Amino acid sequence: MICRKDSGDLDGDSSMMNKHPVKATVLQKELGLVSAVCLLVGTMIGSGIFISPKGVLLYSGAVGPSLLIWAACGVFTMLGALCYTELGTMIPKSGGEYAYLMEAFGSPLAYLFSWNIVMVSKPSGLAIITLSFAEYASAPFYPGCSPPFIVTKCLATAAIVFIVTINCFSVKLASYVQNIFTAAKLLIIVIIVGTGIFFLAQGKTENLSNTFNGKSVSVGEIGLAFYTGLWAYSGWGQVNFITEEVKNPLRNMPLSIIIGIPLVTICYVMVNMAYFTVMTTNELLMSPAVAVTFGDKVLYPMSWIVPLFVVFSTFGSANGSCFTAARLAYVSGREGHMVEILSFISPRHLTPSPALMFNGFLAILYIIPTDIDTLINFSGFSQCSFTLLTIVSLIVMRFTRKELKRPFKVPIIIAIIMLLVSCFLVLAPIIDNPDIEFLYCTIFILSGLLPYYLFVHLKVEWSRRLMRPITMHLQLLMEVVPPEKCE
Repeated sequence: MICRKDSGDLDGDSSMMNKHPVKATVLQKELGLVSAVCLLVGTMIGSGIFISPKGVLLYSGAVGPSLLIWAACGVFTMLGALCYTELGTMIPKSGGEYAYLMEAFGSPLAYLFSWNIVMVSKPSGLAIITLSFAEYASAPFYPGCSPPFIVTKCLATAAIVFIVTINCFSVKLASYVQNIFTAAKLLIIVIIVGTGIFFLAQGKTENLSNTFNGKSVSVGEIGLAFYTGLWAYSGWGQVNFITEEVKNPLRNMPLSIIIGIPLVTICYVMVNMAYFTVMTTNELLMSPAVAVTFGDKVLYPMSWIVPLFVVFSTFGSANGSCFTAARLAYVSGREGHMVEILSFISPRHLTPSPALMFNGFLAILYIIPTDIDTLINFSGFSQCSFTLLTIVSLIVMRFTRKELKRPFKVPIIIAIIMLLVSCFLVLAPIIDNPDIEFLYCTIFILSGLLPYYLFVHLKVEWSRRLMRPITMHLQLLMEVVPPEKCE
């Protein structure tokens, strides 16, 4: 394999590279099966299972439908992940949906996806997760009241800076952190589930009787319940964002999904059953932090264990989110859809440090008082929209790109089911209750066409002249170089 650098690097970079001649300046394949499973599980199990149960119950109307929706979200996630596995092994590039939309439909749709994910969805998601981390971490110091906003904001900002630093320093270190915190969050899941089983064995089943007696719900509310549940499952496509860094991806990508997603689904259903065993529906809906309320009711005087491990869980989820989000920004920059500096790599640590810093910077900007439910609905609508387009790309390429090798081929019926369910999730809330937030989301997604037309399609010369010195100075400041091209 012959590797060469892009022509945009600086003369001074050669001396920098001579100090580290062992590895080419590209992302390295350093993630094995265990790390891939831990990244998947660790990113999925974050703040969602401690926040979303209240929203799912609110929109579904009763305990029974709520549990069914949690299970259905797991099935939906599994089917979607299998479709993504075919795409990931057929198109072994980092970037997830970005790479698949680019291959199937070309630049415009791929750009809109990267525009939405890089600029809003990923950094705002990181902001939500770290704010949840900060609230749980500071809660013991403010008994009986909510922590001040300034405290949670500063703590969340510090967490983002720390996570970005870890990911910039080493891929292996970031994966070790992910593995450790994944084990910690699985431990708290085991504690909650074990406590629920203990109370069930003692006959405490009154909250699980007549589970389908509740308010009638509309089709749109079912869609919103799915949005809230899927928020807890968000991250199921994360392995596809790092395909270029997974060892033996043809084997490890499908295995990580087959192992990881059923594990998360079982955990989520059992955790919700534990919640309902201990709390009534009214108590759960009134709780500001479901897991903490659960711990206060059943684990006193050891109830501090729950917020401590929730802190571990949210930190691990934030680390996984930062890890994968930077890879999409990196790939977008490499394809010319984002500023060039995002595609540069640290020759010392072999990490996409500019993309990591950019994602962290945007996340810090999003740490403002906001309605988490609105952000979740915004994220759910946009994610389901692009999931729909990605599934369409899978079906389209079955006919237009027959020459591509498909080491893992999903039955077409699964892709069709995913297509129909995704259509329902996108259209049902809009038809039932056309809130203005869906219009805002659509406008923002489509607004990406303007910078695409100006800076990608037309390739305006003045923008190149403006960005060239900025790129050069940032490259010197961060000590990064363009990735090498391998032939």
